[in-house]
Amino acid sequence: MPGKARPSQTVSALPQLPTRPLDSHKGMYGRVLVVGGCREMPGSISLTANAAYRAGAGLVRLLTPASAQPMAITLAPCATSALADETPRGDFALSARTQLLHHAAEHDVLAMGPGMGRSPACAQMVKTAITQIGKPLVLDAAGLTNLAWLADAPHPSGPLVITPHPGEATRLLRAFRIDIELTNDPESRKAVACALAERLGCVVALKGARTLVTDGQQIYINSTGNPGLATGGTGDVLTGVIAALIGQKFSPLDATILGTYLHGLAGDIAAERLGQYSLMATDLLDTLPEAFQRHAG
Repeated sequence: MPGKARPSQTVSALPQLPTRPLDSHKGMYGRVLVVGGCREMPGSISLTANAAYRAGAGLVRLLTPASAQPMAITLAPCATSALADETPRGDFALSARTQLLHHAAEHDVLAMGPGMGRSPACAQMVKTAITQIGKPLVLDAAGLTNLAWLADAPHPSGPLVITPHPGEATRLLRAFRIDIELTNDPESRKAVACALAERLGCVVALKGARTLVTDGQQIYINSTGNPGLATGGTGDVLTGVIAALIGQKFSPLDATILGTYLHGLAGDIAAERLGQYSLMATDLLDTLPEAFQRHAG
């Protein structure tokens, strides 16, 4: 059980976006499988899918319970979709793990959790994604709540990125018996993020003012973003951006650093145009292109 964070190195340089060759095709830029949604929350995975496309993904597919699919695909018309088995209440059924394994085999990276139900079956879906698929996984939102319901921290079979807000991070600390208190103090946030990265063998983006990204060894403190991002759905956008960058061959750490920076920059551009009070998650889909252009510069 980790008592305190490992020694870490601060990272300040941002990864650069490569120039795309003239003979590009969509298969070169990553196939992203977005797993989530439920009958009560069909829109979240659409935000994630659209954000993945805005961040340069070549192909995006939604895997969602059958009753959520019509609305989800309407909101994300560029994505394809696949139906998953569902419970009477419209969440993933336990048998949906079969569809998850089948479709994951055809994709390069998974984004999981936005809009996902919270249940023992959903927790098993999360465990399957982490331990059996062996491909990069970005886990957020209800995916993190379901992760916290597991009895023990699963050992990842492939690269894992988690993007908790403070409440989700606190649940994970309790679930996996990590004896560190999370406060707003920068040293506390650093210790918590590094401890979660060590326990789960993953990259952590601990969200909040000045989001902190770490793999337990290196730490990046984000400089972009504003209080207007404190609204529903903006985390779903971040999930899509990070997954898309991993699909374009960025390492999980670099993808999370760059994705966090560009997501915050898109929020700053949106706030310049609309003000912080009126900013919505869908506004980031409109400002991500300018954020990418500014960074590519």
